[in-house]
Amino acid sequence: MSEKGSADDSRRNSWGVELGSMDKRTRFQVNRVDATTSKGGGGVDEEGVPLRGRGDDEEGSRRGSLEDLPRATSPTMLLSHTSEHDGYDTRYAKSFRHFTREALPRLDNYRNIMSIQAAYRPTLDELHNATLQSKPTNPPVGFPADNEGIVKFGWIKGVLVRNLLNIWGVMLFLRLSWVIAQAGIGQGLLLILATSVVTSITALSMSAISTNGVIKGGGTYYMISRSLGPEFGGSIGLIFSLANAVACAMYVVGFCESMSDLLKSHDLQIVDGGINDMRIMGSITVMFLLCIVVVGMEWEAKAQLGLLVILLVAIADFIIGTLIGPQNDEARAKGFVGYDLSLVTENFYPDYRFSEGVQHNFFSVYSIFFPAATGILAGANISGDLSDPQGAIPKGTLLSILLTTLSYLSMAAMSGAVMERDASGNVTELYNGTFTNCTYRECKWGLHNSFQVMELVSAFGPLIYAGCFAATLSSALASLVSAPKVFQALCKDQLYPYITWFAKGYGKNNEPVRGYVLCFFISIGFILIGELNAIAPLISNFFLAAYALINFSTFHASLAKPVGWRPKFRFYNMWLSLAGALLCVFVMFLISWWTALITLAFVLALYLIVAYRKPDVNWGSTTQAQTYKNALLSVQQLNNVEDHVKNYRPQILVLSGMPSFRPPLIDFAYLLTKNLSLLICGHILKGPVSQRIRNILTYKAHNWLRSHKIKAFYTHVDEVNFEEGAKALIQASGVGKLRPNILLMGYKGDWRECEREELAMYFEVMHKALDMYMAVAILRLQEGLDYSKVIADEDDLVNGISSVAGVGDKGAIRTRQNSQESLPRNQSFSQMSQASSASDLSAPATPNLNKARVNESPNVDVVSTAITIADSGNQESKNHAASGMNSRKEKRKLEYKADLYRGPGGSTLPKDVLNNLIQFQKKQKKGTIDVWWLYDDGGLTLLLPYIIGTRRNWSACKLRVFALSNKKDELEFEQRSMASLLAKFRIDYSDLMVIPDITKKPLETTVSFFESLISEFKQMEGSTDGGTSDDPMAITEAELLAMNDKTNRHLRLRELVMENSLEANLIVMTLPMPRKNVVSATLYMAWLETLTKDMPPFLLVRGNQTSVLTFYS
Repeated sequence: MSEKGSADDSRRNSWGVELGSMDKRTRFQVNRVDATTSKGGGGVDEEGVPLRGRGDDEEGSRRGSLEDLPRATSPTMLLSHTSEHDGYDTRYAKSFRHFTREALPRLDNYRNIMSIQAAYRPTLDELHNATLQSKPTNPPVGFPADNEGIVKFGWIKGVLVRNLLNIWGVMLFLRLSWVIAQAGIGQGLLLILATSVVTSITALSMSAISTNGVIKGGGTYYMISRSLGPEFGGSIGLIFSLANAVACAMYVVGFCESMSDLLKSHDLQIVDGGINDMRIMGSITVMFLLCIVVVGMEWEAKAQLGLLVILLVAIADFIIGTLIGPQNDEARAKGFVGYDLSLVTENFYPDYRFSEGVQHNFFSVYSIFFPAATGILAGANISGDLSDPQGAIPKGTLLSILLTTLSYLSMAAMSGAVMERDASGNVTELYNGTFTNCTYRECKWGLHNSFQVMELVSAFGPLIYAGCFAATLSSALASLVSAPKVFQALCKDQLYPYITWFAKGYGKNNEPVRGYVLCFFISIGFILIGELNAIAPLISNFFLAAYALINFSTFHASLAKPVGWRPKFRFYNMWLSLAGALLCVFVMFLISWWTALITLAFVLALYLIVAYRKPDVNWGSTTQAQTYKNALLSVQQLNNVEDHVKNYRPQILVLSGMPSFRPPLIDFAYLLTKNLSLLICGHILKGPVSQRIRNILTYKAHNWLRSHKIKAFYTHVDEVNFEEGAKALIQASGVGKLRPNILLMGYKGDWRECEREELAMYFEVMHKALDMYMAVAILRLQEGLDYSKVIADEDDLVNGISSVAGVGDKGAIRTRQNSQESLPRNQSFSQMSQASSASDLSAPATPNLNKARVNESPNVDVVSTAITIADSGNQESKNHAASGMNSRKEKRKLEYKADLYRGPGGSTLPKDVLNNLIQFQKKQKKGTIDVWWLYDDGGLTLLLPYIIGTRRNWSACKLRVFALSNKKDELEFEQRSMASLLAKFRIDYSDLMVIPDITKKPLETTVSFFESLISEFKQMEGSTDGGTSDDPMAITEAELLAMNDKTNRHLRLRELVMENSLEANLIVMTLPMPRKNVVSATLYMAWLETLTKDMPPFLLVRGNQTSVLTFYS
């Protein structure tokens, strides 16, 4: 019995942990599961426990609250409430969510992270870690709970009607008959079909894009920007908005021209019957249209329906007129003869003539007719006001193209079948049959000569005027709505400066009232200026540019094939879309080659502005997908390329920790890899960190590299010591041939004070790199490399993001106020970069700038030296003078760097600290790079300083080469041999020195200096007390004796370097080989300390004994 009780207690405890932690957690997304047996809104079960009703359950699913539920402590308790009949738990019958932490698949879980309706699924940490508690997250407040009062249109009212009204423009009533006169019925129908082919392909492409996810407000701009990226989207959005605003003015002028003609036919005028009358009528008309759209989209939709009815009546009037035929001889004399087969035969063939200063042909007539088809985007442009854009845009657009194409074809054929090309209008000539003979005279009637053909043929002429008015006003109204809607979406994305003010919307429908007013003034301006005919081709080209990019978007998405490209609309083809894009460009040049060039120049200029500004947006464009695809293909191709010494590139893994911690080390590495090869910054964290903190670290590192214009990658490993982390980075960094071949570390300046284990790990990392056939490079600066406590995090100063503290003495990330709870949930790196601006990690403490500082945990990020900051005015002025700050250009650069690097709290750094920080970025004074090529390591010791010397900031520094002589009596021969080798390597140098006396005994002062370095590590003779004799880092007498010659050589090298290279800008020397199981870490570090202490910037390099230089072509 006791065993059974203990087992129950064990189960109860285990369940208590699981469900108890659930009970404490106050936020995770679980969705409503309606019980099939539920009746009404709530009740009480047989145990007297209140059941949650639908409303309660919905609230619970939104907020994820379990506070009010009794805790289930065992499976037995849960099963006790299970019905014997249906096996369903009656205690929690209303929601399955009480049995699991998991969220069920629901639409809200996949909403945009910034959406007010977005749900919160548990994070992986919350699911995986049973004891993790998180703060409650309340749903946003202050937003409308429903869409009550918001006007949304279906596919007929929202897309079909608008497209029909925009495509049926004045071209239908005024110019269609002229097109048939020029091209004939045959080529005229072909011309209309060719136009429809372009618009149909564009509509198919747009249908594919619009069904590949939710379409928001912005129409054409939204689709292109989310497909091709902000550069193309922004440029097209701006010119498309401008084109619609100017098109509004053009349509209004068309209305005014028709109205003016009507007034003239009745001998009426307002002022002068000319341009001033049109300006007055145009201004009044635009004001009237503005009032309609400002009142609301619902009134605008009603006005559009009324205009559509008038337009349909006018079209029916024309068709009925062709069937009735001419009613009198005057109509016959003007060319309207009714249906006649001989007339159809005569008008079937083209009759291109000289008109309006142009000798027309098929393409010139096509360019004049094509603008009639530029209304297919009218419905898509109000995508934000559609109830279902994904369904409405394809159906409405394709059906509108079909209906308008059929109407244009039928009306064109009817015009050619009932109307003569030329007619005198003289009734007398009608009787003698000469009324169509206009060879030697100018006739005013007929298809060629009169734009009033539709009125003449119609059953009731004034209806054609009404149709013409309806066509122009509806097109103007659609343009007046489209331009502000697209412009508002563009302004919201903040791609261009100074236009964000127009992003504000008003009312339930978020109406762009400010955009309406702007469009109104643009239209009024163009109406008052006049000369709209001159810019009409430019407007058409603006529309065509949008069509071309819509087609190209579909082609590019199909070509890149991202996993997210899954359009519901299947009737598209990538090559057809590409053909459509090329056709649009062809038509652009066909309409007007110079306006096509202007359009392309506009698009390019606006594209470059967005590319230069680099807006902080991430829309998952196909450009990003194609970049990945190209990179993957290139890496795979590179893997098939065999290595050759001529193509060697120094690919560097630098153990820098966070890049912002050690700017000089990163800058130096970038000197070697800039525009040349791979650079990876490795960060080793001793303590474990959560994924959200990993994301923060990655974001901050990339942001720092980007702001400093350093092209590098960042990677980190956690929950390892320095040795394990470095080995992991050495073995796992890179992919294929893009792998580091050089390990760059900072010099371990605290090797005498640090723990022996840290020194051993540092030494083992060098061994591991050499075992992996990687070159090893160690950089030492006397001022040190670690500036993590001297400079503030840039995100603190610029973006308001708290800085990364790094790892403390015990290797744990220090967080502020349990900030893990306040970090964004379930976000990708890109989402976090846009959405998060608070509570990352705490900032490091402010250092004492007057006191030497030693890094106490080098095994966390990378081993580094202490930074000693001198508080000396004389030294500051000396450094200032030496850095070439006499010129204004250099002063500006220093001011820029001073702004880039700030002390804690945003304080200005001392100039000597700033100079040390940027010493590898600034222009170097005239000097030398001294290369001590002691041993042949494959030539890397010589290649790296050569690369540095090719950089612009180091071009004033000449190479000096120092080499060792084999025999003193062969000094001259060896110097000639070395000079010949350097000449064959094509490496310029200013001086070459061969050292003959490297084996000379060092001075006593040098020996004493070395003895002081190793004194505390030397093993005492005959020591058996368990002291230093048990220390693996101890230097034995046997080791000193065995390494005596090497030690003396290094001591002598120090003397030679101090004699020759103390004034060098940089010293590069071959790194002594750390022989395994031969030399101890302490003795080896003593050698390095001897070589580099109190020297200029010093780089120790050891290649992997493989040639990196060749003199063969």
